[in-house]
Amino acid sequence: MLKSHKYTIGQTVRYIAGPLSRVTANGTFKIVRLLPLEGDEHQYRIKSIDEAFERVAKESQLDRHR
Repeated sequence: MLKSHKYTIGQTVRYIAGPLSRVTANGTFKIVRLLPLEGDEHQYRIKSIDEAFERVAKESQLDRHR
């Protein structure tokens, strides 16, 4: 059975860049689009108000915004 996405479009999340990431992009992002599974993990297109571009993040890189 396929599991569904944990987050929804428009939801605000925290993005935690992985230890191998060259860019320090940690911060608050908004979910722009739900993407299909890559391997066994959902992906999302996210956008920060501080950046002009969107990013792709895996579900494990996101956390609920507090």
